[in-house]
Amino acid sequence: MRLFFVFSFLKENNMKSTSRRKFIAVTALLGTSLAASAMPVPAPKKKQLVHHVFFWLKNPDSVADRDKLVEGVKTLSKIKSIRKLHVGVLASTEKREVVDTSWQVSELMFFDDLQGQSMYQNHPIHLDFIKNYSHLWAKVLVYDAMEA
Repeated sequence: MRLFFVFSFLKENNMKSTSRRKFIAVTALLGTSLAASAMPVPAPKKKQLVHHVFFWLKNPDSVADRDKLVEGVKTLSKIKSIRKLHVGVLASTEKREVVDTSWQVSELMFFDDLQGQSMYQNHPIHLDFIKNYSHLWAKVLVYDAMEA
């Protein structure tokens, strides 16, 4: 289409000296637009989903139960849609009124998108984790957040 425009332009103007300047300007513009159209268009950036889970143990003072649950949470890392997994226990930071220190184990997962998180929820490894480790916890609280 663009080449047709250039050839039509040349034919109509019979390459007169003033039209040579126009021709040079038009071909420069055409070359720039062709180069721009050949550049790859980046895919729209997906917004990550963060899945943060807090566990309260039935026996909150049991280090053995805590360690067993940590072991179980770490098995979830085998699920392909999980991009990053952080397993944590309560840190010994200063006591402030905005800090909740009532839980014992946390997991923080990063997914590429909602589909990845959905795949994780129904994955056999996750279902086995619930079946094999749910006897250890009294309460679970989940925070899911999409990247803003």
